[in-house]
Amino acid sequence: MHHLLLFLGILLLPKAYTLKCYECAAGSSGTCIDTTKECPPLATQCSALRIIMYSGESVIADINGKSCSFTEHCAQASVNFGLTRTVLTNQCCNTDLCNRLPAPDYSKARPSGRKCFTCNGLQCTATVECQGNEHHCISTTVDIKGQKTTMKGCASKQMCTNTEQVEGLIGTQISCCEGDYCNSGSRPRAGFLLLVAPLLSLILHCNKFL
Repeated sequence: MHHLLLFLGILLLPKAYTLKCYECAAGSSGTCIDTTKECPPLATQCSALRIIMYSGESVIADINGKSCSFTEHCAQASVNFGLTRTVLTNQCCNTDLCNRLPAPDYSKARPSGRKCFTCNGLQCTATVECQGNEHHCISTTVDIKGQKTTMKGCASKQMCTNTEQVEGLIGTQISCCEGDYCNSGSRPRAGFLLLVAPLLSLILHCNKFL
């Protein structure tokens, strides 16, 4: 009798639910072709990822991607170095194939009221007005081919709380603080292309970051 009850219990157990999501790898073309994927057990969210990068007022990258995701990775984050600003959105939902639409554009934001130092010319004493959810000032030191440069600006809380992940991707030392101009200090900086390179690296590895 005991074995019969055990056998019936196994038959009546509900099948484990596996979330299905659209998936497409973010790439430099800005678009991707959807496929469907069964998510790992701990990935309980479908996500639509979007990364928009500005040089001044001009968009120089607008990249979309889709995947399974984890709840803690569902967020909107941005970093603003004055010359460049990058906005990353990972919009999530938790039903099968719910990430059909691309993530919205949250890059157009009002000033947050925070002001931070940014690097302009050979000094890091210029001012950048933070936007949207950028309530922190940030300082980073980038090492590219043995050349170190300092970048300063504004960042959202999400960028500052994931510093270990970002540092692992783009090879920077990152520090954040709260308060106007709290990222004080002045160091020489490299040219514009050197500033863009680490952010492009972050875009190309965005799925790892999220």
